[in-house]
Amino acid sequence: MATPNYGYEKRQRELAKKKKKEEKLKAKAAGRQHGDGDTPEEPDAGSPDAPGDAPASGDSAAD
Repeated sequence: MATPNYGYEKRQRELAKKKKKEEKLKAKAAGRQHGDGDTPEEPDAGSPDAPGDAPASGDSAAD
């Protein structure tokens, strides 16, 4: 009976992982080109919807 070639099997697993990782990066890059990014765009700092550090009104917490 032949002995298993563990080195060959390990190399094949590593190649499969590398191929899968490259495909994932390609898909991610293609998504960015089409504007389908994972992170939503942040609102501008000047817009009223943007969260601010200070309260918008004249109220202050330090009385």
